[in-house]
Amino acid sequence: MKRILTLIFSVIFMALPSKADTLPEVSIDVRGYDAIELPAGTFIRAESIQEISTQYCQNGYKVGFITTNDLYMKDTNVIPESTLFIGYVEDVHDPVVGTNASFRVKITKMILSDGFEMPVDASIYSSNGNKIGGELTMPAAWVKMPHYQGNIGNKNTLQVRPGRERRKGSHAMILSGEDRIIMLESPLMITHTLTD
Repeated sequence: MKRILTLIFSVIFMALPSKADTLPEVSIDVRGYDAIELPAGTFIRAESIQEISTQYCQNGYKVGFITTNDLYMKDTNVIPESTLFIGYVEDVHDPVVGTNASFRVKITKMILSDGFEMPVDASIYSSNGNKIGGELTMPAAWVKMPHYQGNIGNKNTLQVRPGRERRKGSHAMILSGEDRIIMLESPLMITHTLTD
């Protein structure tokens, strides 16, 4: 009996018209939108929203930077002014005799003014391999050394050269409001832009 009822319901179900046959075909006009790729090595001007120093910041300390200019690619404003970049401090080294303190700042997130967030792989740029600080310190003493110029009219000079000992290093810092450059370390695909 169950088999006969199942067979009757399946025949009736197959005989009913489907909704696909009764609905008209509708095409939706979709705006063509391609992602914009910012290449690795792109510089973005920004300023620090807080002071960052090796004196009190350790590895993992969260930091923020805000853009000071619009960044255009062709006619599109891909990173508008007042975009927030969030990151953290890494690779912190304390000052020692002969070398100043140093640290790096890794940028991991970009937040547009409308709240849209995008992951970023970037760093704060410096000519020292993106390391803030880490310079050699001044010599602790200067050594006077006579320099004889030979038979040129008895003109001997006293030359001063740096001694072997160096001073203790100082802490490295980025001041609040200081202009810095964010450098992209890998390409950034911009899929969301703001329009006025």
